[in-house]
Amino acid sequence: MGTMQAQPPYTYDFAKVDDKVPMIEFLDSLNVRERARVFASIEKLIELKNAGLNPKENLSKHLTDGIFEVRVSFENRIARALFFYQADRKIIFSHGFVKKTHKTPVSEIQRTMAIRMAGQGA
Repeated sequence: MGTMQAQPPYTYDFAKVDDKVPMIEFLDSLNVRERARVFASIEKLIELKNAGLNPKENLSKHLTDGIFEVRVSFENRIARALFFYQADRKIIFSHGFVKKTHKTPVSEIQRTMAIRMAGQGA
């Protein structure tokens, strides 16, 4: 029997773009309760991934081409934080936004793709 190599745990980070961190800017735009909910959703995602479980769509959903979203509901609005995966099970959050339409805007997905392509995820 071969030995199974232990996988590193899933971790997360925020992408840096031109000395700015769009995810932090988004978090700074929220009130304390909303910010706590975003972090709780991120932590839940990491916890599920590390347990080998797939998150349900009400928490996280694949959008397109390796771009995913974490879904966060506030009292009277809904936010999304977009992310992608890097090597060694690292989840990189590009940015977040408060949804104004039913679907996630293509421009938000394109922004995440541009950040991923720029290789600025770490």
